[in-house]
Amino acid sequence: MDDPARPNPASGQASSADAGLLSGPGSLADPRAISILTTEHFGLQTARSLVYNEAFARSGMFLTFVSATLVALGFVAQGKAFGPAVPLVGGVLLAVDLFLGVATLGRIVSATTEEIAALQGMARLRHAYVELVPGVEPYLSTAYHDDFASVMSAYGSRAGGARSAQSAVHGLTTAGGMVSVIDSVIAGALVGVVAAGLGADLTFAALMGLGAGIVMMGVLVGATIRAFAAQERNLEVRFRPTLPAA
Repeated sequence: MDDPARPNPASGQASSADAGLLSGPGSLADPRAISILTTEHFGLQTARSLVYNEAFARSGMFLTFVSATLVALGFVAQGKAFGPAVPLVGGVLLAVDLFLGVATLGRIVSATTEEIAALQGMARLRHAYVELVPGVEPYLSTAYHDDFASVMSAYGSRAGGARSAQSAVHGLTTAGGMVSVIDSVIAGALVGVVAAGLGADLTFAALMGLGAGIVMMGVLVGATIRAFAAQERNLEVRFRPTLPAA
């Protein structure tokens, strides 16, 4: 009796995936393959979890430091002995906050690129599962192709891939977008404090701070977009989705 899981040689309908399965040792037909694939899948899931937790912890540390800075500035501003030194103390604290914020954003972007690489690896493994058992394809809720658009579908992105991931609305809802906004506010406040400390008019100092914040936001968003665009360009695609016939 024919095995329904294997193609019938007499039918002449063996697909390229089936041919790969039957190509002998070193192929997916090797009984050790599924164990190797599942172990790799578990390793990628663990790596993704660690990257996510690190990015979350770094963001929390940054927000904690910013909160502590605001409390410290409140105490300094109320102390009469610190009157002339308030701009100096505020400038130093804001500068440290800005450094931590930029460093945190850099790590979040780096962690996201690492997560995308892990997602691509898991998509390749799912492609192997589909090759092993084609019948499981309708039951997979995530992509089993490793092009950028398919990988980004894990975040809910649709057609457009990088453009969807880098849109302004979506970007502001992410941890990186939140940190970028806070960094921009800190940069604007730092410039305003420095300008006021140098004797500038309060209105002029506020306008300088506003302009610096807008410029900082543009710089951070631009750097983030370039990082993801570079990853998309350098992404090695092995299993592209098949375009539907016209």
